[in-house]
Amino acid sequence: MTTFLTLLSSLLWWVLYSSIFALFFALIAYAMLRWTERSNVVFNRVYLACLLWTMAGLLLVAGVAMHEGHVKPPYAPLLASGTLRFALVLDMLVGAFLLWRLIPRVDARRIRPTSACMAVAAVMAIAFGVATSLAT
Repeated sequence: MTTFLTLLSSLLWWVLYSSIFALFFALIAYAMLRWTERSNVVFNRVYLACLLWTMAGLLLVAGVAMHEGHVKPPYAPLLASGTLRFALVLDMLVGAFLLWRLIPRVDARRIRPTSACMAVAAVMAIAFGVATSLAT
């Protein structure tokens, strides 16, 4: 029973943290997509894509952290890891794909792949800047 409750609690915290991060990432991506597309995009779809991307990214980074053995602070050795860098590149590819496939513009056309890549790059640059400033 304790194992079940632990797994249930972990699942709830994973969804909660993912949704909090996804809101901030969606605000950044929404502003970037409006600027690059020069048209309105549907915000709830931006949030959905960012939520799925964040959930996958948290699993990926947590898996790398457990594999590397850096699950407690300081996280600077984890940020210098080659495995984490590969995981972040994979995470960016997943994010660009999800944004491109899930987000329509208001005129019902899909956003361009270059706009999705630019939004992912902006989100990752801000997130990585915040993460490195907190890790040191």
